[in-house]
Amino acid sequence: MRVNRAPVLTLWIAVVAERLGHPPESALSLASALAGTAAKAKAVTTSTHTEVVTLLGHDIPVFRAVGGAIYADANGQPSPAEPVRRYLDRAFGHHLGAVRAAMEELAAQIEAEALNRLGFRLYDSFRPDMPEPVAGWGSKGELRIERIRDALQSLAETDQDAVAVRRALSADMLRRT
Repeated sequence: MRVNRAPVLTLWIAVVAERLGHPPESALSLASALAGTAAKAKAVTTSTHTEVVTLLGHDIPVFRAVGGAIYADANGQPSPAEPVRRYLDRAFGHHLGAVRAAMEELAAQIEAEALNRLGFRLYDSFRPDMPEPVAGWGSKGELRIERIRDALQSLAETDQDAVAVRRALSADMLRRT
């Protein structure tokens, strides 16, 4: 399927946030904030907060709603989940369910703490391929679901310090026998 890298990253961040225990609405809000930060290649805090959520190595200032849900700070206002949900629906179309399922399966295979630490490296192993000479966030590339499924193995082969990845692979092999 052909898709921009930005929604792939946004969906992956949301899946990681859910795996770390954030409810879906909060996960989408956090994903939007962090993906926007990654796209700009710098973090900018727009207001002062005493509460932050650390997701994939980045601190995200948040608002806490009365019911306890958290929402990322979007220029001094809580960032709602619904626009992120619509963005992902438009970007992935009928493929959204399959892509999300593959990402959730990947995220479930690794301990939450390790996933929070290694999540961007995992994303790098399955992000869409960009055709030459096209490059950049505005371009569509080829996303292959099998690369999402193979991301742990790919990272284990390239990252010799990824002990948690190798542990997850070993546990997965034991479950299959």
